[in-house]
Parts: sequence; structure tokens; C-alpha cells
Amino acid sequence: MEQITDNSTKSRILDEALVMFAENGYKGTNLRDLAARLGLSKSALYKHYESKEAIWNALLDRMEVYYGDRFGSAENMPKTPKSCDELFHLTMNMIDFTVHDERIILTRKLLLTEQFHDERVCRLATKHFLAGTQRMFTTLFRAMMAEGIMKKDDPEMLAFLYTSPVTSLIQLCTREPERQEEVMGQIEMFVKYFIDTYVEV
Repeated sequence: MEQITDNSTKSRILDEALVMFAENGYKGTNLRDLAARLGLSKSALYKHYESKEAIWNALLDRMEVYYGDRFGSAENMPKTPKSCDELFHLTMNMIDFTVHDERIILTRKLLLTEQFHDERVCRLATKHFLAGTQRMFTTLFRAMMAEGIMKKDDPEMLAFLYTSPVTSLIQLCTREPERQEEVMGQIEMFVKYFIDTYVEV
């Protein structure tokens, strides 16, 4: 995958394309409008990306790397928490990033809208809204159980119980951003309840 520096023209194109795709969807985004918003001619835009599909795929590639580097992934696992406090802070930092990072907010809107029209986006939505996060916490919980930090149980089922309500509440933030403060309070209460119930120390 091509490396794109943050201040490059390609990066500027992807930044603006993310905004437009999130606002208008893939079909509703016009490259002439994209070029105009960037102060480029359409031909100058084509020097960097040969088509709207090429921009789309580069944007999805960049999103996967950005999310994996900052949130975590199977290839970039966070350190295993050693206490209740460490699990709480790890979780809330991940949620804070997901809810407040502008690029992730736009990406989440894009995934929610386009998951019904694009097979790759459908897979990415499942990974980021459900399966990927559950896999990460299954691995973390298994390690915590092995170290005696967490009560012995089915780590996969506990990861499902832990991540599913939080994911649903984050989607509520996307749909109704004016309720963000209320939702973040609900998430924090749930995370504390879960940790009090299942973590030993």
C-alpha cells in the first residue's frame, strides 16, 4: 500500500473526499465538485488518482491503517491490563478516540451509509462495529484470566457482552450527536459495572 504523507496533495484529496463521501455517499460524490473544493482542475485530480473508485479504495486503505494504529487491531494489540483501573482507562481511551476523532466520525458515517452498497465496506463495518473489537477483547480477557486478574469464564462471550452495548451506544452518538454527553455517561457506567462484576483486582 502506498505511503501518503499528511501534507501531500494526495492526503488533501483523501481528506476532502472523506467529507464528501460521508455527506453524499459514493454515488452522490462528483469528482468535478471534489476538484473544485480542493482548488484543483479535474485533470490535476486525475494525475493523482485515475478514478473515483481509486480514491475510494485509497480512502478505505488509509482508514484501516489509521484506525488500527490508534485504536488497535489483531496486528496491533494494546498491552494486557493489569488491574481494574488499567482496563477502565484503556477502554475509555478507545471509546474517546472513536467518538471524538473527526476522521473516525466521518468514517463511521461513511461505513454506516455505504455498507449496503459496497461489499468491502460491509466487511469493514462488521470488523469495526463488531467482530474486530470483540476479537481484541477476547484476546485481552483470555490473557487477564490467565494472569488471575479476571474471573474465569468464556472470554469470547464476555468480550461479546462487553463490546456490544458500547458499540450500540456509539452508533447512537453518530445518529444523535446532541446526546453525546448523555451517551458517554451511560457508557462509563456500563464499563464500571462490567469491571466491578468480572475483574478480580
